Amino acid sequence: MDETEFWELIDSTRVAAEGDPDEQTDLLVERLTQLDPDAVTFFARHFESRYNRAYQWDLWAAAWILLDGASDDAFDGFRCWLIGQGREVFEGAAHDADALAELLDDFDDELDGEAEDLGFAADEAYEQLTGSALPDLGLPDPLSEPEGIPLNMEHSAALAERLPELWARFRGTGA
Repeated sequence: MDETEFWELIDSTRVAAEGDPDEQTDLLVERLTQLDPDAVTFFARHFESRYNRAYQWDLWAAAWILLDGASDDAFDGFRCWLIGQGREVFEGAAHDADALAELLDDFDDELDGEAEDLGFAADEAYEQLTGSALPDLGLPDPLSEPEGIPLNMEHSAALAERLPELWARFRGTGA
């Protein structure tokens, strides 16, 4: 499975699920189980490498703004959700987190921003296909700290300064 096929699976399941992350996960598992175990492993590598790439302070700040706070676990789920939004949104945000202000049509903090289960779709599909756990993906160990310049998420002014467009659109001046 190449990168284009990876993104086609992500996009087609998101569209079919009408943006519902739980439904997208179910559809993704269903489609992955129609592939061979090697293809599922390649999918998992693509997903995990993007998940690790999204471990950035600026994306954590974006999650904090969008979700009105984001713990470590919430940020993990946000990174899975971000991948689930497709190549354009993911790549745009990974390059410039503030671009999410333009890349997202809408954002409902009750429904959007969390798709932790999406990160386990390949594991589930592989286990259904083989009866065993997904093998080691052979990727470098994840970073212990997010990439980029740290910031104090508790300070609204720091968030607004770091991601001004996202702040203005989703939190406004009175937030």
